[in-house]
Amino acid sequence: MSLKEQISNDIKTAMKEKEVVKRDALRLLSSAMKQIEVDERKELSDEDIIKIIQKQVKQRNDSMAQYKEAGRNDLYDIEAAEAAIFETYLPQQLNDEELKTAIQSIITEIGATSIKDIGRIMGASSKSIGALADGKRINECAKALLG
Repeated sequence: MSLKEQISNDIKTAMKEKEVVKRDALRLLSSAMKQIEVDERKELSDEDIIKIIQKQVKQRNDSMAQYKEAGRNDLYDIEAAEAAIFETYLPQQLNDEELKTAIQSIITEIGATSIKDIGRIMGASSKSIGALADGKRINECAKALLG
């Protein structure tokens, strides 16, 4: 079953079980997927959907930081719940040690020697481990290894 079909089925299940938060979050995700399908006139692959989900999670995390700073815990909780639902559709994320090992091998592979090579590292990393780790984590780990 494709990721798109799974999300569609989970929307139906959430509706039947009256899980309002999950239903609404998945509808937002479905809407974002349909928008890209219409705009780009293409059928989304699971890889495309993972990128959309990662973008949605990042948006939720950014919003959560702003709401926390503003003292709006009610809105923070909504964003946190949506992010948690979206993350269940992402592949298992690398832990810190696995990420460090993967970045180190990429650094060795492309021959990076200084922080100036961070762009090349990020490009190679996004292709090989992009779905398994957040870009911010990849960047921080690469800088730590080079610095």
